[in-house]
Amino acid sequence: MRFVTAAALAALVFVSAPQSASAGDAERGEALFDLCTQCHGSAGQGNPMALAPSIAGLSEWYVTAQLKNFKKGVRGMHPDDMGGLRMYPMSLSLRSEDDIEAVAAYVASLPLTDPAPTVEGGNAAKGAEYWKTCASCHGPDGTGNRELNAPRLVGVSDWYLFEALKKYKAGIRGWNTGNQPAVMMRGMAMSLPDEQAIRDVIAYIHELEN
Repeated sequence: MRFVTAAALAALVFVSAPQSASAGDAERGEALFDLCTQCHGSAGQGNPMALAPSIAGLSEWYVTAQLKNFKKGVRGMHPDDMGGLRMYPMSLSLRSEDDIEAVAAYVASLPLTDPAPTVEGGNAAKGAEYWKTCASCHGPDGTGNRELNAPRLVGVSDWYLFEALKKYKAGIRGWNTGNQPAVMMRGMAMSLPDEQAIRDVIAYIHELEN
């Protein structure tokens, strides 16, 4: 069971790191984060073998919202979402809203990592055209927009982006109407016609990082 709970933060994406919580919250969050380190690593660098993306530097608001979604069962409960199903028991281990906020504060305090690219075969020039749709919420530079519930995408594990977009297109994510931002994201993902288009837009996101 420790493997299951430790992997559970896998579905989270990314992304800016406002430092609004107290230092005490972050310290308490560090202790709670111990459950996550087996898969995500002590620095939050992630591990694709454990379906655990980099989570270091995730926006505090985004981590908080997603943990609450997992705990309510409006995210990660599709039977084909292995990473999401691992999130559910992890979210239940955070017994209170204070626990969730403390973990979110600690994740936000971790320095951003630079995951090595793994998704190949993308055409960044073609991806730039697809990105015009993404930029309406995630911003031209991919740094996200809290008001639109759009997390940062630059600096995120590319394999996770690839799998997440495929899940949205397949209805594995964004199917539960209790999670309206995900429902909207599923509609946006449908603008990518196939896996090659996903590779292309990820190649363009890599260019935004440089």
